[in-house]
Amino acid sequence: MAKDDHLELNGVVRECFPNTTFRVELENGHELLAYLAGKLRKHYIRVLPGDHVRIQISPYDLSRGRIIRRFTKPPKVEETVVEEESAEASESSESTDS
Repeated sequence: MAKDDHLELNGVVRECFPNTTFRVELENGHELLAYLAGKLRKHYIRVLPGDHVRIQISPYDLSRGRIIRRFTKPPKVEETVVEEESAEASESSESTDS
């Protein structure tokens, strides 16, 4: 498996378990178990339930992942999706008015 053969998704920590293991709910609704990456352990980055995180997932086991980043604020990806949906709605209402 090459170094770049992994999926990166955003999610929210739902539950904490021993040994820095967490249950994370992904943006698409799936839940998986994830452990803390070495750099986060090394620098004592604390992850708590409700935190927004980025997960690396191996294509071989989609039920487990590695937390590689903790966000202080929710990622802006969700905001851009909402803006695109509202823009499409306004375009469709303009086309029906004409």
